[in-house]
Amino acid sequence: MEIKIAEDVYWVGAIDWDVRTFHGYTYTTHRGTTYNAYLVLDEKVALVDTVNVGFGQEMLKRIGKLSDPTQIDYLVANHGEMDHSGAIPEVMKTAPQAKLVCSKKGEQTLRQYFGDQGWDITVVGTGDEIKLGQKTLRFIEAPMLHWPDSMFTYIPQVALLLPNDAFGQHLATSQRFADEVDECLVLGEAAKYYANILWPFSSLVIKKIKEIERMGLEIATIAPSHGLTWRNPRQIIEAYLRWAQGGAEPRVVVVYETMWGSTRHIAHALVEGIQQEGVEVSLYALPTSDRSDVIADLLEARGILVGSSVHNNDMLLNMAAFLEDLKGLKPIGKIGAAFGSYGWGSRAIPHMEEKLRQAGVELVEADLSSQFAPDEDELEHYIEFGQDFARKVKER
Repeated sequence: MEIKIAEDVYWVGAIDWDVRTFHGYTYTTHRGTTYNAYLVLDEKVALVDTVNVGFGQEMLKRIGKLSDPTQIDYLVANHGEMDHSGAIPEVMKTAPQAKLVCSKKGEQTLRQYFGDQGWDITVVGTGDEIKLGQKTLRFIEAPMLHWPDSMFTYIPQVALLLPNDAFGQHLATSQRFADEVDECLVLGEAAKYYANILWPFSSLVIKKIKEIERMGLEIATIAPSHGLTWRNPRQIIEAYLRWAQGGAEPRVVVVYETMWGSTRHIAHALVEGIQQEGVEVSLYALPTSDRSDVIADLLEARGILVGSSVHNNDMLLNMAAFLEDLKGLKPIGKIGAAFGSYGWGSRAIPHMEEKLRQAGVELVEADLSSQFAPDEDELEHYIEFGQDFARKVKER
């Protein structure tokens, strides 16, 4: 059903209860997602964002309960990625007189996806406005949050920010507001979303939030294009600032991949030492652990330890994929080390260390390798290192 978000502004999007992966298979959506579109009713009618391919008719039916969808005057595309723009052709076919509003980069994106359809496209930038009657659509460019074409739409009369992918979560629920759902669940999904999508752009996140604060915009509600709407916007804004600035707890994430169990023994010894120092630790085995969940857990942890057995004189393939992902995400303010077992060549550890370095992780000097299976003395050494690493994490 359509839901009132603010005065004469309604959620008319779609709930995707079934989707379990996003961005190909790089991001798992265990709880589904939503594609949020917002209808603004005034003398002129505006639709802000659409839905993914296959959900267009569901959206148009919701719009039809509020207004004649053939009479839409403006269709705002805050971002051209297909989960938001996929239904643009259906809307423009239904309301061919509508003006399609997007950023300059957005126009390029949409033309690449849909070709020249003869649509009436209006390009906007920061500070540009469209008067609907009593309400105004004001636009704020937000390049690389998370695509070059991204922008926000702001409605000052109801202090509503529609920021597309910023402040979202992949979460399918029958509720539409964050305060209607368990806080830990919502913030956990918001953290996973930030870690896997927006982490590389943390400096831009800080810059954009400060820019909006300088504008003096009153923001009573933030309605993103995935997940739930925030009626307490400071909650998610402060969380974004904390994540973007590298705020973290004295916690450690240990991730490993093993061939015959020796690297697993090292990982468990490290975890034992960390626990003995009273530091919280999470242990993940690849490939049975979900990579995007591990990334989410790392967001608010200060330490990371990665381990692998050796295959083809290098780390195992799932660890290589994890570290390549980490390199692209550029985590902030982490310390770490690499460990593992080997048979005849031990190059996996220096390769893992180099990947950690490239990801921006500060390396702690360590000797954490065993040939074949670790003996009792080596396991004791790993426990002692875990204790020492935990103390360093507490001191950060």
